[in-house]
Amino acid sequence: MTAALQEARPLVAVRGLHKHYDLRRGLRRLVDRPAQHTVRALDGVTLDIRRGETLGVIGESGCGKSTLGRTVLRLLEPTSGSVAFDGVELSTLDPAAMTVMRRHMQIIFQDPYASLNPRRTVEQIVGLGIAIHARNTAHETRERVADMLQRVGLSPAHMRRYPHQFSGGQRQRIGIARALVVKPQFVVCDEPVSALDVSIQAQILALLAELKRELGLTYLFISHDLAVVGHVSDRVAVMYLGQVVELGPARALLKSPAHPYTQALLAAVPRVEAGGGERQRLQGDVPSPLRPPSGCRFHTRCPHAMAKCSAIAPTPVMVAPGHAVACHLHEGAPA
Repeated sequence: MTAALQEARPLVAVRGLHKHYDLRRGLRRLVDRPAQHTVRALDGVTLDIRRGETLGVIGESGCGKSTLGRTVLRLLEPTSGSVAFDGVELSTLDPAAMTVMRRHMQIIFQDPYASLNPRRTVEQIVGLGIAIHARNTAHETRERVADMLQRVGLSPAHMRRYPHQFSGGQRQRIGIARALVVKPQFVVCDEPVSALDVSIQAQILALLAELKRELGLTYLFISHDLAVVGHVSDRVAVMYLGQVVELGPARALLKSPAHPYTQALLAAVPRVEAGGGERQRLQGDVPSPLRPPSGCRFHTRCPHAMAKCSAIAPTPVMVAPGHAVACHLHEGAPA
C-alpha cells in the first residue's frame, strides 16, 4: 500500500456499531419479547478516528460514551457492526490474535482507585503488560517500568509501593504508565480526569498532551466536561442515547453548534460572568434506552421538534467542511 493511501486510511474505522444488552433472565428469555427487555447502549455508531488526532466524545451520563470506547477495543463484544484497526477487522481475530492486537490498543480508566489492584505493587501493575506482550528479562522489564514512571512524573523508587500509598493524581499517573508501557498507537481515555481535583486535572491533561506529542499517540477522549473536551480535542463527536448526533472540528463545533442537543449542552455550562440573557435549558428527562423514542431520539426534549421528527430518523448531513449533524432542521444545508 502506498504512503498516500495509508495516510488517507483512518487508524480506527467504526461502521454501524451496535451494543445491546438483554436484561431477561432464566425462563423469561424463552417467553418474553426481546425488544421489550433490550438496552440499546449503542445503536448504529459510525465514525473514523484519524491517525495522530484526539477525537473527543461528549454527552450526558448514560449516552453510551464509555460503552463506545470499550466496544471499539473489543473489551465488550459488539452486537453488530464493525471496528477496523489500521485496516484489520477486529471481529475476525481469534483470541490469540486479539491478544497480540491489544498491544496497539490500550485504555486509561476513569477511576484511579478502582482500576488498580490493591494487592500488587506499582512494578507489578505497570509491568504486567510487558509480561504479556514482550519476552523481556526481569531486569529489562524493571528498566522499562522505571523509565515509564519517570515519563509520567513519578519516581522509580515508587515501584515497590502499593496503590493505597498514592494520591488520586499519582494513581492516575500509574494508570497512564500501565497503558503506555507497551507502546500502543491508540489509547481510549475514559474520563481520565473526572475523579480528580481541578488543579490535578490540569496536570494530567498537560501530561497526556505531552505524551501524545512524544510518542505519536492517537486518543479517543471521553468526557462529560465540554471545557476539557474543547481543550484537548481536534474533533468532537456528540452522543445522545447511543447515537452520534453531531461530529466536527472541535473549535467550529463548540463555537457554532448545529444540533439543538449540542446547543443545550453548551448553554448548560456554568459561566462566571453575570447577565448574558436567558439560558437554554433541556426539558424533561433522558428517555430510557429500553424504549428509545421513534424518529429523532431527541425530539421529546427538542424546542424545535416538528411532526416529522417523531416519525423519521434524520440522516447526517454536512453543514460545513468536516462538520456533520443528524437533524431535520439542516436538511438540504450546503456544506
